[in-house]
Formats: sequence, structure tokens, C-alpha cells
Amino acid sequence: MQSSAAKPMSGEVFGALTNLSGRRRFTSQRLVLYALLAAQGQEGAATIAQEALTLFREAHKALLEDGNGLPGVFCEELQQAYYGRGQGNAQIQRFIAKAERTLQVIAADPQHAAAPLAELVALTTPTLAVLNQITAIYENQSKLYARLMKKQLIGVITDIETIARLAKMVAFNARVVAARAGQAGKEFAVVAGVMSNITTEIDEMVSGVLTAAA
Repeated sequence: MQSSAAKPMSGEVFGALTNLSGRRRFTSQRLVLYALLAAQGQEGAATIAQEALTLFREAHKALLEDGNGLPGVFCEELQQAYYGRGQGNAQIQRFIAKAERTLQVIAADPQHAAAPLAELVALTTPTLAVLNQITAIYENQSKLYARLMKKQLIGVITDIETIARLAKMVAFNARVVAARAGQAGKEFAVVAGVMSNITTEIDEMVSGVLTAAA
């Protein structure tokens, strides 16, 4: 169920992971609410509860499995939360099993749903605590990734700035040589001017990127 090897991850992947974890947290509450309403006979509530359970189960599966563009359990913090001391996966699977059983009882005989509903509600708070903890891990990993990307971007920009400074020196020296060459150096002066314009554009682009990354 967990990722066997570290893979390059993008900001889009981190966003998808965080959204899925948030969806799982939201649908757990929606599931319990509509299970209660279904037991009270509210029309359509059982269908909504079942849909919420399906979304919850699918989101959990997608977060655990390595595939479809998602990495599975990709860091030690998640490993511990799902399978280590946190036993998050076991808690979530208990919640899914109890929800399935509760909805089956409600569909078959709502009058006997009180006991399984009570058990489901009792599981809700510890399950929500696990979901909140795991969602916080995804959010923290996303922030760490963003900081790393910013650091790498600044490193690349620094290299570009160094190249631009060297290009400016070359352009300046080229203008000096062109001036000394007189009429024969006119074309060389044009090239030097173009290079100078390019380095100015690079400076402006670097400044814009650094401002956006701040």
C-alpha cells in the first residue's frame, strides 16, 4: 500500500494530496450526519450517506496507494501516522466498516439502527482526530516542498545574475574595442548594444521572479 521509493513530486501533486485528505475529513462528517438523518426517515438521506462513504473510501485508497499520479505513503511522518504508533489506517478502516454496517442496518430496518449508529458516532471523534493529524502532515509537507522550490529558484536566479554580470562586462569591453576600431567596429558595436539590451531584460526578469517568489 505504501510507496516503495521516493519519486519527484510537484506542487500539483501536493495540492491533490492535501485536497484528498481534506475531502476525506469532510465526507466523514457528512456521512455520520446523513446516517443519523436516514435513521430518522429523512428522504434521500441514505443515498447521500452512501455517496459520502464511497467518496471517503476512494479518497483513503488514493492516498495510500502508489498510482494514478499520486505517491502513496511517501514520508516517514505519514508512515508512522498510518501504520506506526498512530495506527491511522486501522482506525479509518474500523470507521469504514462500521459505517458500511450501519447503513446496511438502516436500509434493512431503521428501527434497529440505534445501536450501530451509537457505535458509529463513538468512532467519529477519534477518527476525526486521526484525519486532522494526517491532513496536517500533508499540509506541512506541502509547505516544506514550497520552501525547497523557493530555495532552488533563488539558486538558479543567482546563477543567472552571475552570467548576466559577465555578459555586461563582455558588452562593455566590446563597445570599447568597437570604438577604438572606428568605422570597422560599427557592426561589432551593434552586437555589443544588443547584448547590453539582453542583459537589461534579464535583470528585469530576475527582479520580477524574485518579487513573485518572495
